[in-house]
Formats: sequence, structure tokens, C-alpha cells
Amino acid sequence: MNPGENEGGATRLVVEATEAGVRLDGLLARRQVFASTSAARRALAAGIVRVNGQAAKKGAHLQAGDVVELSEGSSQGVVLEPAADQDLTVLYQDDALVAVDKPAGIASHPLHQGDGPTVASALVARFPECAAASPDAREGGLGHRLDAGTSGVLLAARSREVWYRLRESLATAACEKIYLAEVRGEFPSAKMREFVLPGPRPSSLVVTAPIGRQGRRGSKVRLAAGRQPLLARTEVTLLESRSGTTLVEARLARGRAHQVRAHLAFLGIPVVGDATYGQVDSLTTDGLHLHAWAVSLVHPITAKPLRIEAPLPVWARRQI
Repeated sequence: MNPGENEGGATRLVVEATEAGVRLDGLLARRQVFASTSAARRALAAGIVRVNGQAAKKGAHLQAGDVVELSEGSSQGVVLEPAADQDLTVLYQDDALVAVDKPAGIASHPLHQGDGPTVASALVARFPECAAASPDAREGGLGHRLDAGTSGVLLAARSREVWYRLRESLATAACEKIYLAEVRGEFPSAKMREFVLPGPRPSSLVVTAPIGRQGRRGSKVRLAAGRQPLLARTEVTLLESRSGTTLVEARLARGRAHQVRAHLAFLGIPVVGDATYGQVDSLTTDGLHLHAWAVSLVHPITAKPLRIEAPLPVWARRQI
């Protein structure tokens, strides 16, 4: 019984008749795709395993003929080129993890060959072991991503085993991501409406609108619509009222694509500089005013609480 065929950078295996009824995580370990059932579960939590083309859960029981695929390697033949001359601000590092401060206007990792500069390129130049940590080599070990216009904390793993554990930690309720955003308009009232609830803090609201992809490449999201809408929750708190704009804090656990931007636009307060969900005009000269200020999580190896913060850009500092 072979572990699995490798086709175009993806591990692919077909469930045999004698394996019918076996749990997916157990099969991946039995076929030696992963070293253990625990490692298989971390891969499933990372979302890189599919059964018959659909996202799979660790407890899924398989049937004969089911096709299990594991994405591996660099997507679309993209090779991550180290960029030693690119600045990289390291916020935290240990034997397992690296946290960096992503500049605004820089992509997290390349989507196509020749894209650059990217955080991943600078990361693997300084920490070469990160290049082999993530199944998709483009990511340079990054456990999550930020939009190109967003600045702030990005975490990366220094080995494949840690990458799976990091992804798992980032996906739990114990993880909290805190963003700061300057938005257009005044902070809305606490009047309840669909997908909007009063928040747990003074002057706060909670948005619960599900998020689905739209467009051929899924480059934009729709709330409570689109392809495969996923549950999403963002707690938004008023920090400072300004002339024509407002400084807010957005807290979330596992983030969906464009979650903060889309939920703020849903409240009628789009992020300054957001051409996708708001508007860009002559008043916007320095890009998107969205900053991933802090990430709190359980360390994937030590299991101790870890909080990492990134310095604030000028627009995110209180004026009072």
C-alpha cells in the first residue's frame, strides 16, 4: 500500500475497499503521509486536506473509492526567491517561531513568479529554514496572511511540524487578533439589526455576518452570500472620534478573508483607503488605514500564552 501518488505537487491517494469506514486522520497516519495521527490532525486543521474535492474533517469516515488529496509544494510553479536586501523587522523569535512586522503595501507572499517584494521573500533570506516549513513553498513558513495594504503582526514557523501546530493555534478560540482601523464617518449607534449586536465593552458592537467569496478568483467577499459563506465574528470598539473619521479597534479569533474590512463596511464605516469596500479619494494619500496590532495565542510548542504587538503607524495613534 503506497503512501500516495504525487501529482503536480499534491499528494493523492484512493481509499481501498479494505479501508472503508476508517477515519481520515487514521488513514493518513497508516499510509505514512504523516508521522502520526496527531500530525495528520494538525494538517486537517490547517485546511490542506480534501476528500473528493471538499474540505475534510479529522473524524470523517471514508468509503472505498474516496479520493484524498493533500496540497504540497509551491502553487503554480512559483519559486520563492530570498530577498536579502529587503528590510525585515523581527518582533519575536524563538526556536519554533518568528513574528515580523509586515509593512503596508507589501504582499505577504507571492502569488505569481516575479511578484515582489514580499514578506515571505525577506523572511526566508534571514531564516532559511522557514522555506521548508509550510506545505506551500510560496508562504515561507507563514502561518497566516495579511492583505497587501494591511500592516502589522505576521507569524511564521521554522519547521513543518511547528507550522501545523501554529495553524492549529491560530484557529482556536484561545487566539485573539486585534486590529486598529481608521474609518470614515461616525461610530454607529447600538441599534440592533440583522448580524449586529451590542458588544461586551462600552461603545462596542459585534458583527456576525457570514463571509463568502465572490468573483472568479475569489478576490472579494460578500456578507451572508457568495461561495461557501463561513461564520465570522468581529467585535468593534470606538477608540477616538475625529473630524470626518473614527479610530476603532476590531477583535476576532479565526479571521476570514477581508473580515475586518467587510464587517466595518457593513456597519457603514469603511476603512480609510479601502477601494474595494469603501472609496479612495484625494484625502487618502498613504494607503489602507488598517493595522494588525496584536496577536495573542497559545504557543504551539510550549503551550504558554504568547502575545505579540507591532508598533503603531502614525494614523493609529490617539490624537488626544
